[in-house]
Amino acid sequence: MIIANQKPLFSIPADVTFLNCANMSPLSNSVHLAGVEAIDKCRSPWEIKSEDWFNPGEELRALFARIISADAENIALIPSVSYGIAIAARNISLRKSQKIIVIEQQYPSNYYAWHERSKESGAEIVVVERPQDNNWTPAILDAIDDRTGVVAIPNCHWTDGSLIDLEKISKAARNVNAGLVVDASQSVGAYPLDVNTIRPDFLVTVGYKWLMGPYGLGYLYADRKYCADGMPLEFSWLNKKGSEDFAGLVAYRDEYRAGARRFDSGEYPSFIKIPMAISALNQILKWGVENIQDSLSAMTEQIIEKAHQSGYETTNRKYRAGHMAGVKFPGDRIVSLSKKLSDSRIYISWRGTSMRISPHLYNDANDMNRLCEFL
Repeated sequence: MIIANQKPLFSIPADVTFLNCANMSPLSNSVHLAGVEAIDKCRSPWEIKSEDWFNPGEELRALFARIISADAENIALIPSVSYGIAIAARNISLRKSQKIIVIEQQYPSNYYAWHERSKESGAEIVVVERPQDNNWTPAILDAIDDRTGVVAIPNCHWTDGSLIDLEKISKAARNVNAGLVVDASQSVGAYPLDVNTIRPDFLVTVGYKWLMGPYGLGYLYADRKYCADGMPLEFSWLNKKGSEDFAGLVAYRDEYRAGARRFDSGEYPSFIKIPMAISALNQILKWGVENIQDSLSAMTEQIIEKAHQSGYETTNRKYRAGHMAGVKFPGDRIVSLSKKLSDSRIYISWRGTSMRISPHLYNDANDMNRLCEFL
């Protein structure tokens, strides 16, 4: 279902064409208000009750779980993708004879932790090169074999939205007893994902892009086998069983709170960010992720059609997520074109040699026409 334009829910100037949600979403008016109210509350800390340390986080955990069809018990609240990937790297065992599979020009947050694990374990990092047709799935499948220890990949490439079939990759990884770690930062909230189908060991995402929340708050899904005895990165009092009893904190505990809460980052209750994120996820669920995907796909198709008419190279729709589009440009033109765009108050991202276009429901026909005229 195509969602009607939602620009009135945001405060975007009429002369601004913002097509860069993949970089950072504008905060909606309701998310902004939730942040202001939270800041005001923090001015009076005597109004913050003991349950405020835990209950909002539980509400947010449950909301995110609904977006990826998970159980709230499998969700941890984290500050960044690199934090979540570090948890995954710490908990997936690797041997010297094994391989770590990543893809070419993968986002650094899902590479550096594996680079370190490679040095520690002796496992070899195998980089799958970008296929000529941008169809990543067969190339990744070809790289998976009995030596594979973990496949650490995105759902779609951050430079141009080229898509990876996680269900097929997951099946191949399980067939050789390899782990699957997914950085879904460029898809969760805009592209339908079901962890019951994908069955990753870990799935990680930021909350400030397609989930339209504040910077510095992200989400981790952990398979239940890690929820029982997985090793967290840090040992916060908040993660321990019975931490709701403030008076009892002097009695140290070995046991963790249930589920993936053992992986929550220190100070995760973040009295300002969590109310903002709750407002953002409630809006995502109200719109519906499938409806968001349908609506954004219609926008990017319009841009791609114009790009083709103007002679530009783009990724085939069969191999691209609908909410992002990449238009290829010669590298030596990017600096001058970037200035022309910003001078016109048209905002996109340049990633590699791609003009990365990532609209959202606050964009309207005028925004599409302005970029199409530029192309």
